[in-house]
Amino acid sequence: MFPKYKRILLKLSGESLMGNKNFGLDSDVLAQYAADVKQIVDLGVQVAIVIGGGNIYRGMSEAETGIERAQGDYMGMLATVINGMAVQSALEKAGVYTRLQSAIKMESVAEPYIRRKAMRHLEKGRVVIFGAGTGNPYFTTDTAGSLRAIEIKAEIILKGTRVDGIYTADPEKDPTATRYNTISFQECISKNLRVMDMTAFTLCMENNLPIMVFNMNQPGNLLNVVSGIGIGTLVS
Repeated sequence: MFPKYKRILLKLSGESLMGNKNFGLDSDVLAQYAADVKQIVDLGVQVAIVIGGGNIYRGMSEAETGIERAQGDYMGMLATVINGMAVQSALEKAGVYTRLQSAIKMESVAEPYIRRKAMRHLEKGRVVIFGAGTGNPYFTTDTAGSLRAIEIKAEIILKGTRVDGIYTADPEKDPTATRYNTISFQECISKNLRVMDMTAFTLCMENNLPIMVFNMNQPGNLLNVVSGIGIGTLVS
């Protein structure tokens, strides 16, 4: 099987790591994701990963928590590093070489984010996990994913979710919703389809970086996407 993409950025939500739990990490989900990533690494695909932190800390309004927005965002960034360490551990258990890089310096657990170093790791076949978002408050991990993908010259962002693409409406609420196979950036904006937050989405659109939205929870789907088998929705 010959991969369609040489270098990809995989964007995962923190919530996806919970599995069926209400909080934290599910070891079965971690093992499945690691096995799926190993499949494409073995094909020679260079893989970078950005993970959210919503399974540990969700940004809530200041009125709810009494924690100011910037402080809360930094807490969320630290949660993404915890998730990065968990995914790193699962990948290494599966026999995949990895590096964890953090946008906030914490040398004991992660390398600092250095673009050239990250690209060198990818060239050597290591999976690079980017933690701590962009290192700045007021930016989501979607934006971090878009930014890192552009910086490392990824060919596509693979946004792994629990639904198998972008629909005309929320398929979990509307049974008549239909899935798009392909859709343009402009269509997503005009139809107000929330693929990513607007900052992240605009970054991809301006840099001609396609986004593939697919169901990461189905084992083998990541391999199918990378091989060009038509699952999910391609935004380009």
